[in-house]
Order: sequence, then structure tokens, then C-alpha cells
Amino acid sequence: MTKRIVLLIYTGGTIGMVKDPKTGTLVPFNFDDLLGRMPDLGLLDCDFETFTLKEPIDSSNVHPDDWVHLAEIIEKEYDKYDGFVILHGTDTMSYTSSALSFLLENLAKPVIFTGSQLPISDLRTDAKENLMTAIQIASDYDENGDAIIQEVGLYFEYKLYRANRTTKINSEHFEAFGSMNFPALAESGVYLNYNKNLLLRADKKKEFKVHKKLDNNVVVIKLFPGITKSVIDAVTNIEGLKGLVIETYGSGNAPSQSWLVDSISTAIEKGVIVENITQCPAGMVDHGLYEVGLQMRKLGVVGGKDMTTEAAVTKLMFVLASNTYNIEPKQWLRKNIRGELKDK
Repeated sequence: MTKRIVLLIYTGGTIGMVKDPKTGTLVPFNFDDLLGRMPDLGLLDCDFETFTLKEPIDSSNVHPDDWVHLAEIIEKEYDKYDGFVILHGTDTMSYTSSALSFLLENLAKPVIFTGSQLPISDLRTDAKENLMTAIQIASDYDENGDAIIQEVGLYFEYKLYRANRTTKINSEHFEAFGSMNFPALAESGVYLNYNKNLLLRADKKKEFKVHKKLDNNVVVIKLFPGITKSVIDAVTNIEGLKGLVIETYGSGNAPSQSWLVDSISTAIEKGVIVENITQCPAGMVDHGLYEVGLQMRKLGVVGGKDMTTEAAVTKLMFVLASNTYNIEPKQWLRKNIRGELKDK
């Protein structure tokens, strides 16, 4: 039986950095020499090839156009490889991986994001374990020849998460990511254990499809005590605004002042889609729990249920740009299309 082959895509980030011996600064290293730096990769029961973006991106500078470019790379190489590992800076990895989960429809192969908190050259680095296990997951197939993972995942510090359920929770610890509202898809210890009842499966009757449009005319407002009418109005009156994600309190609550209600109502009347998600790390929006939530629903605000900010923003960009989904955008935002929210 031939070995599975994985494409390793380096987009930038700490994981691919080494110290320049002359200056002491961190610079990207040549991933073509990855085996020379990590000879243990040769022990994996798969082969891999590497691809580096022409200009590696600091993840703080990532743009939706970069997400579409990554989706196009996967589309081009989809039939050639059994799985994909995308190396990415941690700061915006949850945004990028969430976006990819929406752009890649009916995915039947693993697309695994990973990175590290320390450079691969550091003595105490977390890069090597993250990379090694991510490649293993991306090459893992069952006895029927089907990929174990058929979705976009994010692997970090011994856990594989559904990408669009993640958020970065720590800038110093190796456990940099969390998935507060959904269990890990797999955990790595002595054995690599998959929670198979949680995994998404591709529809074998349908083809893999790559979407190539995102609309970034969206904005996020995080409510706080003392937020003023002028702030809300300034945001809702942005020229060309199409989508607004509001991070509210608790289960979707917001101040009941008439000016806030009027501002949101005016934005919706102008065609802006307003989505409500909780700013709590865990839990969900329930518009039927309190009077303020009911008022939001009556205005036409979409309840984001238990989505992360990263998933809410990227899904909104995706739905607004899609010729299929933007016909009934509010309905699609409420529906679970890539495992990003609770069905009920």
C-alpha cells in the first residue's frame, strides 16, 4: 500500500522562524530543509512535501484575500495530496481557519492548521510536537480508505479542535487555543484518540467545492457599560457597511435604552445584517430568555447562538459574498453549515 502524502503549507508565523546567528533576530527558515531540522519526521508513516508562500505573512497582517488564496491553493492541489497542514501565526489562526472552513465545501480530506508559541529552533519549542502530530492527523485514513478527519481542524498542544470553534486564549502558555463550546475532535497522548461521534463527514454524492469570495464590509462592536449613542451611530452609519456583529452581555443582553434600539433598527432598515453573539468565553445567545433578547429578535437581529467571534465574522463575510447563501442570508446565518454552531 502506497504511503499517504501530505502537503505542508507555510504561510508565516513563529513556527517557521530561526535565529539569525549574526543579528540575533528571528527570520524564516527554508522549509525545503525541514527533514534536516526535524529528522524524526522521516519516521512518520507518510510522505510530505512543502510549499511556502512567496511572501510569508505576519498573521497580524492577514487579510480575507489571503484566505481565498489559501483556498485556491488547496483546490489546485486537492487531488494530488491526501491531506493538508497549514502553518500559520497564532494571533489570527482562528480567523483564518474559520474562514477556510466556510470556503471549503464538502471537504473529504483533512485540512489541519497548526503553529507554535516558540520558534522551531528554540530548545523548548512546542513547534515540533504540534507539527509532527498535525501531519499524522492529516495522513490518517481508515480501513475503507476514507480520511478520519474530513473538515478544517486546528491542532495545538495535544488537542485537535474544530477550527471554527476555536479562539486564542493565551499568548504565553503552550495551550494557546480553546474551544469553549465544543469538545476536542481528538486528543494526543500515548495514543491518538478521535472522538468519532463528533466528526463531520463529506457527502459522497456531492463534489468538493471551493468558494472564492468574501465580503469584508463588516464590523464588530463589543458593548460595555457607558458606550455612547455617538459611538454606535458612527459604526452603523459607515458607508458600505453590510454586516454588524454585536458582542453583547451574557445570553445576548444589551442596554434597553431607546437610542440603542433605534440605532440598530435603523441599520437593519438600511439593509445591514446585525448578528448578536455573547462576549462570554462560553455559553450562547438565547433571544427568548430575557425581554431585551426578545426585543432584539423582534428588530430582526440574528441570534448567533454559541458561535465564536471569529466564526461569526468569517461566516458573515462568506454568506454576504456567496451567490447561493446571500439570497437568504439571515436563514443561513442561523443554520449550522460547517459545525460552527448548535443545531438547536
